[in-house]
Amino acid sequence: MSSESTPASKILIVDDQNEVCSVLSWCLEREGMIPVVAHTGEAGLEKIRTEHPDAMLLDIQLPDSNGLEMLKQVKGHDEDLPVILITGYPEIRTAVAAMRAGAHDYLAKPLKNHEVLRVVFRALNERALRRKVRQLSSHVLEGASSLLEFMGPSDAIRRLAAEVDRVAKTNFSVLILGETGAGKELVAHAIHQLSSRSEGPIMAVDCGAIPEPLLESELFGHEKGAYTGADKQKIGRFEMAHGGTLFLDEISNMPWGSQAKLLRVLQEKTIYRIGGNQPIKTDVRVLAASNRDLNKSSEEGAFRRDVYFRLNEFSLVVPSLRERQEDILYLAKRFMDSTNLELQKTVHGFTQSAVDALLAYEWPGNVRQLRSMIRRAVLLADESISVQHLGIRAQPQGPKTPEADSESTVFDSSKGSLSLREVMECKKAAIEREILTQVLRETGGNKAKAARLLQIDYKTMHSKVKQYGISID
Repeated sequence: MSSESTPASKILIVDDQNEVCSVLSWCLEREGMIPVVAHTGEAGLEKIRTEHPDAMLLDIQLPDSNGLEMLKQVKGHDEDLPVILITGYPEIRTAVAAMRAGAHDYLAKPLKNHEVLRVVFRALNERALRRKVRQLSSHVLEGASSLLEFMGPSDAIRRLAAEVDRVAKTNFSVLILGETGAGKELVAHAIHQLSSRSEGPIMAVDCGAIPEPLLESELFGHEKGAYTGADKQKIGRFEMAHGGTLFLDEISNMPWGSQAKLLRVLQEKTIYRIGGNQPIKTDVRVLAASNRDLNKSSEEGAFRRDVYFRLNEFSLVVPSLRERQEDILYLAKRFMDSTNLELQKTVHGFTQSAVDALLAYEWPGNVRQLRSMIRRAVLLADESISVQHLGIRAQPQGPKTPEADSESTVFDSSKGSLSLREVMECKKAAIEREILTQVLRETGGNKAKAARLLQIDYKTMHSKVKQYGISID
């Protein structure tokens, strides 16, 4: 068992019975762990602050506190600390209350050494796995190579990474364009990490999620008494980002009045808190992102043209996932691996039909949608991920027959498995594959000739043939 535990893991035991503490300490020490003992709730909380344990065994009845109440205090101090509750009076409702309060597990006295060790080892392993998952999903990038790691190895992302590397070393304002879920925030973090401001903070503001009166307070701050409810001074994101980077996400949703104030700040490098008259100098690089064509919006009067030009000193376009198919399977595997760690599962890959479905799908929600789909699939799967786990259907891989057409139905009214939009996307892909297959048969498999007949370029034809797995014998 000792091989499974974290070396020198520190386990806090909080129990008012000396005998229980002694037995548990002896049991843990035999497995190479370090027991830390407290006999009251107050002493236990102090040990958490000073000893920083890796797991905790907590008696539910203590002289000065109730274990369930103390559990809430523990979680408030260290949300990730696994707490194993111990009681001499096991009841179902108590167990349910403990798990709802965030307990890792629940043990009843008299304690059995092997059961205690099993639960402690599992708690330590899960804590270590959570740390690994956080590292894998962290948005803190260390350069263009990390951008490739997080977004994929396709040529489109390599070109994007090269542009990021070039502009990051300047102090230009950068406009990052792309569909929702494509990875604009990742690009912003990469620019910051590669810049001379990397030691400074990067602050993000979602301009579409904050009402106009609150948005200006969020950006510029306010003085105490500036308006009803402003009971204390607030420092805005511009001040907080001093010496670093401010990322304005979905900038196209910023109200017209706030745009005017933003323009003044960008030009003068000075802000005024709401309700204040003291100018505050700022040294901030601004990165802005939008899922809309800001040039078109500015021409139509929906976005200030002067603000657009001020933000657009350099622009980057993040390609959608359907434009970089080479990244789909790479990202799917990365999401599968991280979810395996999170859920302690060993799902090892994708069936061929699942691969076909992933490549044929249009991905209206981009990488964000792919990540959600793979996480759900790993939860549902036991060994490998199939089309059923994904919730989308693979496209037929040969000539259509009545039987094949019946099996390729993508909407089951009894299950409601797909939305109307997903049904239409799947049908569109199926029709496209059928047309490509028919034309290729007519041209004897000559992709160049087929491309001319369909009035598409050869590169598109080649990628579509690869995408749908079309083979003309």
